[in-house]
Amino acid sequence: MKVLVIEDDVTVAENIEQGMRTAGHLCDICHDGEQGLYQAMTQEHDLIVLDIMLPSIDGMSILDALRKEEILTPVLLLSAKSNVDDKVKGLRSGANDYLTKPFAFEELLARAEGLAGRKADADDATQVKVGDLILDRLNRKVTRGDTEIELQSKEFQLLECLLRHRGKVVTRSMLLEHVWNYHFDPQTNVIDVHISRLRQKVDKTFNVPLIETVRGTGYRISEDLQ
Repeated sequence: MKVLVIEDDVTVAENIEQGMRTAGHLCDICHDGEQGLYQAMTQEHDLIVLDIMLPSIDGMSILDALRKEEILTPVLLLSAKSNVDDKVKGLRSGANDYLTKPFAFEELLARAEGLAGRKADADDATQVKVGDLILDRLNRKVTRGDTEIELQSKEFQLLECLLRHRGKVVTRSMLLEHVWNYHFDPQTNVIDVHISRLRQKVDKTFNVPLIETVRGTGYRISEDLQ
């Protein structure tokens, strides 16, 4: 996941950046609205974390400009204002979520990964292909080369999530949310068990392994497999 953080409070921005990078995500930082709008307009991100009170151009104006240009990148608004009217105004203006300051980074991360994951899920392609592996969403069929691979439901969802985010690290919390619909870590080895089973089926008898473990963070499937 690549995140653009537009936040004028340097300490808050640095804490978000450090947390995102620790979680395995890329992070760009802007400290004023003009620079932030330029970055949002000219570069592709999976998510924008946008403070409302900014110098030069405020967050609501940035959000309005993005939506008028049909830039539909998910936006998570940050604000010190906590009343319902402000939240409703932000959401009706095109924001996807709203988080009140002060906040725990763990909550911001969970919301961010959820929003970015929904963006990835919005891709309506019926097939996803990496290397010699093809996942057919419509027929719920997986093949690698000339071999058809039978997967259980959770294994299929797990592989689909990894493929949808190919080239990026998929964190354990993202997998828990998108495959098991957990918004917290139940402190079980359910992911490890299913990843092991999935590797047995899609990697073990093939020359090029697909699933890479990113220690302490999650898993990744490269975009450059031959």
